[in-house]
Amino acid sequence: MSIAVLGATGGQGGAVVAALLEAGHGVRAVVRDPGSRRAKALAAAGAEVVAGDLFDAASLAEAFRGTTAAFAVTTPFQDGLDAEVAQGAAIVRAAEEAVLPHLVLASVASADRGTGVPHFETKARTEELLAGSGLPATVVAPTYFYDNALGALDEVAAGVLTMPIPGDTPLQQVARQDLGRVVAAIVADPGRWTGQRIEVAGDDPTPFRMAEEIGRAAGGKVAFRQTPLEDLRTANPDMYAMYRFLAGTGYQVDLGALRSRFPTVPWTSYAAWADTQEWPTPRG
Repeated sequence: MSIAVLGATGGQGGAVVAALLEAGHGVRAVVRDPGSRRAKALAAAGAEVVAGDLFDAASLAEAFRGTTAAFAVTTPFQDGLDAEVAQGAAIVRAAEEAVLPHLVLASVASADRGTGVPHFETKARTEELLAGSGLPATVVAPTYFYDNALGALDEVAAGVLTMPIPGDTPLQQVARQDLGRVVAAIVADPGRWTGQRIEVAGDDPTPFRMAEEIGRAAGGKVAFRQTPLEDLRTANPDMYAMYRFLAGTGYQVDLGALRSRFPTVPWTSYAAWADTQEWPTPRG
């Protein structure tokens, strides 16, 4: 098998590459700059590295040719929401042009529920486009990532973790490496998974527990502090909508059923993930 992976130097794509190589599959890592440090590291790990542009369907089709499947991820966080829609359209066109046997598209959990969260809605548009294309495909839809906490290392050093949701609200999350292993299981058995939409979560810690586990792993005490959601309304409407959703309805992944469907995935707990990270020692 040879699997093309878009966004291979990013968080999700990199985790998928690692899981595929771990499973013994051939990987064609599709990157913007094959000469970058991260791209060279992928080549050293055993991946074939090729150039591809998420906005250029022709370059993606060329990268897809000769592969048995592809993993694709889009993002609004570099060029904006309209750009994410354009990326999704280019990916679908490329898969059609290359007659790709199986496309695994990364979306986000609850994107199909009309949440009104802007970057959920852009992914929903790509899902709809993919469904209308008739391509053999599977959608994987992860929840919040554990790794998001790594953006708060300065807070952890100060002994605090902040989020704009109540501290006792369960928040379904997943380790990127477990998402990668789910994708590896899907591409290994396309007949079973084609046509399905799979939401992915590994644990559902509350912010209180997140702070506790981070503090334990960091060798100190970290306290959770809820920040005002309203502060995001004008500063970042997308994040405002997302955290409003997370504080209210939230993701609704059936964790037990997911584990039954993917028994070979280790399903890393939040505590186990925290133990493997490099945290600053909290002050005080």
